[in-house]
Amino acid sequence: MTSVLRTDYQRSVADYWNNERDPVNLRLGDIDGLYHHHYGLGEYDPSVLEGPAATRDERIIAELHRLETAQADVLLDYLEPVAREDRLLDAGSGRGGTSFMANQRFGSFVDGVSISESQVAFANGQAMERGVSDRVRFHFRNMLDTGLESGSLHGIWTNETTMYVDLFELYQEFARLLRHGGRYVCITGCYNDVTGGRSKAVSRIDEHYTCNIHPRSEYFRALAANGLVPINVVDLTAQTMPYWELRAQSPVATGIEEPFLTAYREGSFHYLLIAADRI
Repeated sequence: MTSVLRTDYQRSVADYWNNERDPVNLRLGDIDGLYHHHYGLGEYDPSVLEGPAATRDERIIAELHRLETAQADVLLDYLEPVAREDRLLDAGSGRGGTSFMANQRFGSFVDGVSISESQVAFANGQAMERGVSDRVRFHFRNMLDTGLESGSLHGIWTNETTMYVDLFELYQEFARLLRHGGRYVCITGCYNDVTGGRSKAVSRIDEHYTCNIHPRSEYFRALAANGLVPINVVDLTAQTMPYWELRAQSPVATGIEEPFLTAYREGSFHYLLIAADRI
């Protein structure tokens, strides 16, 4: 296996995540030990904005976390069925939230890979605390070159991580890893080819996260080139907008909320779920 960090860009991304201590990730995860690095789905409960001002922030934090956990549940729905002895991969696993949810739901083995050494150490610590380190493990590896055995995986997911890599390279690696009939599930933001190139709002998101958001069409070209055939494509855009509307009113707002809402409302950006099978 080659060096984990291949390029200056990957080193800059790893440095960003090694040093990231954003309350929008940490305060939410502190609620139940599930630390997510993705966004939420579903309508929020408007009552969290009402009631005593002294506890308003805590109510909003809890509701944002509920919506983020709901997003991961939707992703895992599209991986089913999964048996206890199946092996799964969380590609770009962050602090491990979705990996632990997969193990809780299926009882399966889960490997997570991240180019952030601090995230890997944190997630492995969480696995120890949860008593699942024999079945959920995190590795300092590149999702483009995981070093895992060919044909060994029943399922793979990427939860808002594909905007950091070349999709053709990524799906070549996933096609190698998945057994015949294995399932890949992706949730991602992607820009709308129909409206042309990146809008100003999408460019601001790229700049904020040091990422490179792909056009929608690129996902389907890269999947097809690597024998991954979509079976479900779900536009989640309308379902994620309430999350951003609530987050904009929260104590953990980062300033990127308005570009997301603008991009979604103008139609230049989509929040998409793609489930594809390995043929």
